[in-house]
Amino acid sequence: MNTKYYDLINQTFYFPQEGFSLNKDSLQFHNIDLMHLVEQYGTPLKFTYLPQISTNINKAKGWFRKAMDKLNYDGKYYYCYCTKSSHFEFIMNEAFKNKIHIETSSAFDINIVENLLESGKINKNTYVVCNGFKRDEYIENIARLINNGHKNTIPVIDNFEELDLLQDSIKGKFKIGIRIAAEEEPKFEFYTSRLGIGYKDIVPFYRKQIQENKKVELKMLHFFINTGIRDTAYYWNELLKCMKVYIALKKECPTLDSLNIGGGFPIKNSLAFEYDYQYMVEEILNQIKIACDDAEVPVPNIFTEFGSFTVGESGGAIYQVLYQKKQNDRENWNMIDSSFITTLPDTWAINKRFVMLAVNRWNDTYERVLLGGMTCDSDDYYNSEQHMNAVYLPKYNKEKPLYIGFFNTGAYQETIGGFGGLHHCLIPQPKHILIDRDENGILATEVFSEQQTSEDVLSILGYNKK
Repeated sequence: MNTKYYDLINQTFYFPQEGFSLNKDSLQFHNIDLMHLVEQYGTPLKFTYLPQISTNINKAKGWFRKAMDKLNYDGKYYYCYCTKSSHFEFIMNEAFKNKIHIETSSAFDINIVENLLESGKINKNTYVVCNGFKRDEYIENIARLINNGHKNTIPVIDNFEELDLLQDSIKGKFKIGIRIAAEEEPKFEFYTSRLGIGYKDIVPFYRKQIQENKKVELKMLHFFINTGIRDTAYYWNELLKCMKVYIALKKECPTLDSLNIGGGFPIKNSLAFEYDYQYMVEEILNQIKIACDDAEVPVPNIFTEFGSFTVGESGGAIYQVLYQKKQNDRENWNMIDSSFITTLPDTWAINKRFVMLAVNRWNDTYERVLLGGMTCDSDDYYNSEQHMNAVYLPKYNKEKPLYIGFFNTGAYQETIGGFGGLHHCLIPQPKHILIDRDENGILATEVFSEQQTSEDVLSILGYNKK
């Protein structure tokens, strides 16, 4: 009988597959020996595999380049990194090896941009697209960046008041974009995004505040759908509505030459994940080109702001199963050596699912389990995978330690989880390591941050002040 964990995975998915393979009975992630990491660094352990960031960036560039060539699309493509997905310097250092651009969402982002400029990671040709609701400090920082000579800074207007606030602080002429407030899916609790300006208000806003304004150059229309880039009637309908606004604006505003379609590329959340990136890119560009050709206006340059797609698949977390609690005849709880709420907060907050696999013991028989975190909160659990409403792992055996991995966790988890700060029930933040490869493909690892100590936590709480 096929009762091994390997048999379960092999019969359920195409395996091995990109990023995931087996060495004897242990899992490898991009040919990284995960058990070797466990033996060297212990658990719980967070890691970032830096080369995957460049890999994904260049995949996307390739898809757009291929689609533009195929469609004879007479526009340029600009890949922006959405910083809010992960602000760490090691992320920026890897991402900006690839001659990309940057999207910001709040005041402190501009300080990061200035640091990147000073260190030479980006330069005067790098576009800085400033999204988000802007008030005093964010406005001041954007103005400082532009006033200090970074003319490729494009603040994207989110509401009717922002343009006046920017003009009061910026010297000379500057570029701007306008964000469309997209209509949300019918199942949402509200009809229109709180971000941006309504479809019907954009052309009147341009005529009233921009058209005769010698200080402002409208360059970009920004369009983003909260559900991401999906092959659904809803997405294509919103894109066509966006193109109607773009065309109407372009006919009145010759400086408008760019459409920002935001982020929203999904990433693998299961070994059963399927998504045709090339098809979606081609179809988006094709719909844009058809609309522009029909209206006899030039096609726009395309900006994207991929965040999760850039960094998500670079991250992972490894835990040890410490103990199994049999609470009744049907439920076995495998208790991990950390917390889902604190280390993978999206699993708790929005019921997000990641690729989850056993790291070792693939040749052992398997069982259905529930996974529990260490906090005393009843919501600290993980009980299903993306492809099925269950979790299966090698059978618990206290004599044979079991390690499990969560993969493609590189976006948002550290910032939402409050990296370096306090965590629920004072569960310590895990050790975090960086993994890289040299030009010969040789792996190198280093510790970015050690696991929090009681001294770290008590200091934050004020107990160590004299």
